[in-house]
Amino acid sequence: MSKIACQRKGERRLSLPSKDMMAAIAVTRFGLGARPGEIETAKADPQGFLTAQIRREGADLPQDGGESAVQRFGQMRDYQEQQRVARQKKDGEATDDAALQAAKAAQIVLRDKVGADFLARARLATNTPAAFRERWALFWANHFTVSSTKQITSVLIGPFEREAIRPNVFGGFETLLVASSTHPAMLTYLDQAQSIGPNSPVGVRRRGARAGLNENLAREIMELHTVGVDAGYTQADVTEFARALTGFSVGRDNEGNAGQFMFRDAAHEPGVRTIMGKKYAEADIQQGMAVLKALAADKRTARHVCGKIARHFVSDTPPPALTARLEKRWMATGGDLAEVAKALVESPEAWDPTPAKFKTPYEYTLSTWRLIGAEPSAFERLGPILTGLGQKPFSAPSPKGWPEDAQTWASPDGLIKRMQWAQGFAAVVADRTDPNALAVSALGARLTPPVAKAVSRAETRKEAFALLVMSPEFQRR
Repeated sequence: MSKIACQRKGERRLSLPSKDMMAAIAVTRFGLGARPGEIETAKADPQGFLTAQIRREGADLPQDGGESAVQRFGQMRDYQEQQRVARQKKDGEATDDAALQAAKAAQIVLRDKVGADFLARARLATNTPAAFRERWALFWANHFTVSSTKQITSVLIGPFEREAIRPNVFGGFETLLVASSTHPAMLTYLDQAQSIGPNSPVGVRRRGARAGLNENLAREIMELHTVGVDAGYTQADVTEFARALTGFSVGRDNEGNAGQFMFRDAAHEPGVRTIMGKKYAEADIQQGMAVLKALAADKRTARHVCGKIARHFVSDTPPPALTARLEKRWMATGGDLAEVAKALVESPEAWDPTPAKFKTPYEYTLSTWRLIGAEPSAFERLGPILTGLGQKPFSAPSPKGWPEDAQTWASPDGLIKRMQWAQGFAAVVADRTDPNALAVSALGARLTPPVAKAVSRAETRKEAFALLVMSPEFQRR
């Protein structure tokens, strides 16, 4: 019996399922769905199969050309300047059609780059042999959501994940929090780049004009990224934190650091701040950084974020013992995310054979591609599908990120759309497959007799394939 199944003081004894079942769970719950032969690979040591994917250098990077936030920021600024020039005209003059066409072409190039970012991320997910590592990275990308609801942010999402999220997902939480909070994507998405302290030199100079304090980033860091909405903080705490963050901005074209994080001392609100009962001295950039450090170390952050991890990986209503175990490891290691990931793998509650999580559209489509050992060949083969299923690429509806509960995605309309897509996908690929072998490869010990029988008795391979990927066992993890 594994050490994690042993009795702990004050805990109910939990036993682990068979290794065959654990291998299926390791691949389909902790991972992104089974590629051919993956469950067999995991059988020798399912927990070791997962812990071997945890590494200090972070998650893998998509092979997408790797343009930086600085490059993308410059490209967006060039496009915006082209737009401005194209729309300018003197009295009585016609609009410059050539300039308009050039601006339109530049817009298409940027749009295609965003699509390429998403496609590269999806291809990584469909091909990776380290799908737990990729799922872990995707969890943090959703936790620190930036969305393409703003044009300038859209071109920065790919660089944001490459620069702020993926390198830091197995490091300290404080490092990940600071990296995400100071990245140009987050600063533009939540309007922090325009936040100015009312009593700062810039604020005094612009009083009555465009000067103003913006609380978006401060609010979302507290409510979503760290302590959580139930932590007992007040609106005054949010405002004070927003004041501490004034000066956190993005370099402009004429400053020599365009598209990079910079601190604008002249925009920082002077004064001592009191936030959640703790005082922070007037210290320019260090004031905001000190608040981030304190929030990262707060036990309420451990509770909030570990609850989200448990909900993501195990159940919409996870066992309290699981959340408590993750929280304990978090606090004991100072928010070491590699150690928290190991604690998740070591937790017996995470290996309950009951598949409680319903796949999001992204997870569902990826797992179907993984099932046949393939990948989407073009963004047009993925983006419109996800949009139709309700999860438009890089377009989370709010800073809360994409919902992950079954109630959101298992609606009658959602299931009908999945069935239509599954039938269309089956029509293209099923004739080249053995549905019975696929069912075993996809689910392993999670394959139930009713599903196996339905697949084997289907009149055509297309019907069998669609039955498999629409089965509750395949749609849940």
